[in-house]
Amino acid sequence: MRHPDASARQISVPETSVSLSGLIRPGSPAAGRRGGGSAPRGGRQVSRGGGRASQAASRTPAAASEPELPPGQYIPAAWPVLHYGPVPTFHPDTWDLRVLGATASGSEHRWSWDELAHLPRCQVVADFHCVTKFTVPGIAWEGIAAAELLRAAPPDAAVTHVMVWADFGYSANLAIADFAADGTLFATHREGEELTPEHGYPLRLVVPSRYAWKSVKWVRAVEYLTKDRRGFWEERGYHNTADPWREQRYSYQERPGEGPPLE
Repeated sequence: MRHPDASARQISVPETSVSLSGLIRPGSPAAGRRGGGSAPRGGRQVSRGGGRASQAASRTPAAASEPELPPGQYIPAAWPVLHYGPVPTFHPDTWDLRVLGATASGSEHRWSWDELAHLPRCQVVADFHCVTKFTVPGIAWEGIAAAELLRAAPPDAAVTHVMVWADFGYSANLAIADFAADGTLFATHREGEELTPEHGYPLRLVVPSRYAWKSVKWVRAVEYLTKDRRGFWEERGYHNTADPWREQRYSYQERPGEGPPLE
């Protein structure tokens, strides 16, 4: 099987427009994790703003030592391109992003490509940890914080998870706390340039605390869930939680409570 190409770990913690206290329930596994599953190492959040932005993120000088890597990871010579299925064609006149499921209003929310460009933007520097064992350190992303989408389309109080959908039916599930984490964003740019089609253009999710396949490319919808449900690879033998620092690669490693039953 082929795998989505990248996951990332948040490096720094920007302010968000959504209070996480209303999303993380006391006693939940997410409530006891550090920053959605990993400690901030090796980078920083750069800036936040409104409207379109195309400037490259300013970068800190390279550290003298090698970046810290999760267990079993290595740094490749180049960023591999891995994904399941074909690369979709982008049609800006008909493309949209939808938020559906258990919304607070009970209604579906929708943004056209032009409307999405007016949401506030942010920049995040993060490492990518692919389940196939490569890590690309210190990548500068630019886009829309997932917390901004939660503000624009609030979830019902009963929501515990989200399912992120891509073209051709690909999906990945996340706990609401991991989706709302400060470093999670919907990226449109990498290193100051628009994403390339093979890396998710026009819009991909970046989840700093999770393995690559959770960072869905070619995002088209976010579904709010009131109970967990496995996504595409999670149904096919991959770990439901996917924390690279705990090396949660496969479903056989899951402990009680870390995922719904495999069907």
